[in-house]
Amino acid sequence: MQNKVIVITGASAGIGAALAELVVRGGARAALLARREKELTEVAARLQGKALALVTDVTRRPDIERAVETVLAELGTIDVWVNNAGRGISRLVSELTDEDFDQMMNVNVKAVLHCMQAVLPHFRERGKGHIINVSSMLGRLPIAPFRSAYSASKHALNSLTANLRMELSQSFPQIHVSSVHPGVVATEFGSNALHGGMDSRKFPGAQSAAEVAAVIADVIENPRADAYTRSGAQTVIVNYYAAEDMGRAEQQPPFMNSAPKSPQV
Repeated sequence: MQNKVIVITGASAGIGAALAELVVRGGARAALLARREKELTEVAARLQGKALALVTDVTRRPDIERAVETVLAELGTIDVWVNNAGRGISRLVSELTDEDFDQMMNVNVKAVLHCMQAVLPHFRERGKGHIINVSSMLGRLPIAPFRSAYSASKHALNSLTANLRMELSQSFPQIHVSSVHPGVVATEFGSNALHGGMDSRKFPGAQSAAEVAAVIADVIENPRADAYTRSGAQTVIVNYYAAEDMGRAEQQPPFMNSAPKSPQV
């Protein structure tokens, strides 16, 4: 971690802010990207001048390209790029509008694609680097039908992540591409979801942002393709895809189909 330059999107709160604090304590230099200037400035202030704050809308390719240029000019290099920015939704498949679906794909997939494409030339020039995409357990399992388009976007993100990793594996083995899959995290994610929803900080058993940040930091130190923030998560996923009848598996915990549906959770 020492002296690495780590770019974190969605750094104005939640997992992004917690990760920024953690990596700076570990001796890294951080570049923090987010849309909300006031909140972003407050996070950077807590880091006492050890982080570069850049107001950036990751859904706008020119903003991302400008951020890459600024980080390279100010900090000299980029070692790790963490795509953490994202947004949820509270709507069932039957209720989705085109606008709902487009927003989920723009924020959770296209924005990440733009970021990966923007930093890749620098990584290729150096012959090394690390992209970490913060996905979700909902990108592996359909355990919350009211998060339908969010879940779909994270499935798409997982596919892009794996395909980029395979694209680079032979020619650039020192460019790592990783996915991190949290479950429910005690942040503003739920209340900030499109069409509203339950505050994730009030959800029973929600992980802290600091716990998730610690897993991401470990992936930075020990690069690997996939990481889960809860023990046993990977076993649940394997069992689901190995089930003889996935529909029957979906009627059992932890799938939400086995409990009353509520689009406001």
